Amino acid sequence: MAQVGIGSQASRLAKDLTLTGQSATTIPKLVYGTAWKKERTADLVYGALKAGFRGIDTAAQPKHYDELGVATGVKRAIADGIIKRRDLFIQTKFTAPGGQNHITPYDLQAPLEDKVHQSIRSSLKNFAIEGQDSYLDSVVLHSPMDTIQDTMTVWKALESYHPHTIRNIGISNTTLSVLEALYTNMTIKPSVVQNRFHDGTAYEIKLRAYCRDKNIVFQSFWTLSANPALVKSEPVKRVAQEAGVGIAAAYYALVIGLEGLVILDGTTKETHMREDLEGLEKVGAWSEGAGASPWASSLDAFKRLIREE
Repeated sequence: MAQVGIGSQASRLAKDLTLTGQSATTIPKLVYGTAWKKERTADLVYGALKAGFRGIDTAAQPKHYDELGVATGVKRAIADGIIKRRDLFIQTKFTAPGGQNHITPYDLQAPLEDKVHQSIRSSLKNFAIEGQDSYLDSVVLHSPMDTIQDTMTVWKALESYHPHTIRNIGISNTTLSVLEALYTNMTIKPSVVQNRFHDGTAYEIKLRAYCRDKNIVFQSFWTLSANPALVKSEPVKRVAQEAGVGIAAAYYALVIGLEGLVILDGTTKETHMREDLEGLEKVGAWSEGAGASPWASSLDAFKRLIREE
């Protein structure tokens, strides 16, 4: 099972979450996001794993991701003894034709169900490690299909790989109504939801509440770049100052403090990778010790800023 690589994980804040389902997969609170890394992908993934990341998010979508590059970075880290496959959380996505360009992991003329199987086979081939069974910790439907029927067709195809080859299934860029339909009607329930975190969607307060109620992990993306005012807010500054961490780490800690949530962190600087991982643990330890009172008041103030009462 995947474990995060930031030491002893003394704090509750930094401790991995456990996904629902037969495999009881663990997911780190900070997952390395690999979108738009292009030719730097393999080196950045290797650097992230070396810095301590133990969760990687990618997609079988050459338009925005280099999944093979991600796998190359992972295999290099394994070969160099930095990590073992069993200690990693690897997540990829099935992307519909509307989200692809002219390079796709499947035949555009194939039936929808066949597209899913071709995409998964491509991902499994990329992440295959000699002498080990190939599997994916999570596969996410990149966005709902045009109809709920097609969305369920994709989901059923993914279910056919569960629980051994695909250990968890999720959805990204979803509405609450689609998520409810999947949870209500599908055999394998969603383990993760990956959506934007910003004011334009009211920070997904209602959807996140549903996720918490159903033990679905919410994966937050666009967390830093979409919220410049929130990043500079007083609660973030207070946590950064009193816990002795950088602004980004303080901000990520407060977002994670909303519960049931992990963050996609796509930084391209190895110093920031380490600062984010170490800073989260540092805030966690502080919040459970001398900083318990200022942490609680800062988190309350942060919740008021995003109107989460």
